[in-house]
Amino acid sequence: MNNDVSENPRTLGETVTAEIRRKLVEGELVPGQRLSEAALSESLDISRNTLREAFRVLTQEGLLKHEPNRGVFVSVPDMASIIEIYRARRFVECQALAQAYPKHPAVKRMREAVNAAQRSAKELDWGAVGTANMAFHAAIVELADSQRLNTFYRHLSAELRLVFGLLNDAEFLHAPYIDMNAAILEHLEAGRPQDASKALDAYLVQSERTILAAYARRGS
Repeated sequence: MNNDVSENPRTLGETVTAEIRRKLVEGELVPGQRLSEAALSESLDISRNTLREAFRVLTQEGLLKHEPNRGVFVSVPDMASIIEIYRARRFVECQALAQAYPKHPAVKRMREAVNAAQRSAKELDWGAVGTANMAFHAAIVELADSQRLNTFYRHLSAELRLVFGLLNDAEFLHAPYIDMNAAILEHLEAGRPQDASKALDAYLVQSERTILAAYARRGS
């Protein structure tokens, strides 16, 4: 990554924010982890001022938390956050699927994500299965052809991955949904978007219940 002098500060700040968000989505940063300004600024080749601006944005998004005299930490989701995330997912994703065109370019990305998850499952790489699953759902949102929704969902995906990281059992969380993703895609490719939407709604209800139950067990 280039330094601050060679790029517009706003552009660089957005790039750094997106990179840290990517690390959250892909599970490289985990809930409760303290973020070292020195280590991150060095690894990203940026100034601390630019990094602090990214921290500020991500804190506003609820992904990071600043604790006075302690530093910046990756947020730890609570049960209310999980419920809100899934409510938003059902509203956005199910509507996007219900109104989808089966030949939309995002359908190809859904297929690529399903194939990637199946390959990773054979290799028992459950973290990669989780990343492929996130890509599948991001592609569903792309069916709506709304950049605002795509941006919103990127933020939501980062929060969701924090939930997964908190429970720390990728196989339990992701394995059941590989075949469900494939079934949803088959409905859509066959020109049955309403059936795909109904299947996704049931899928998300099941996923939310599973996550909440696991969260409750963790708390007890």
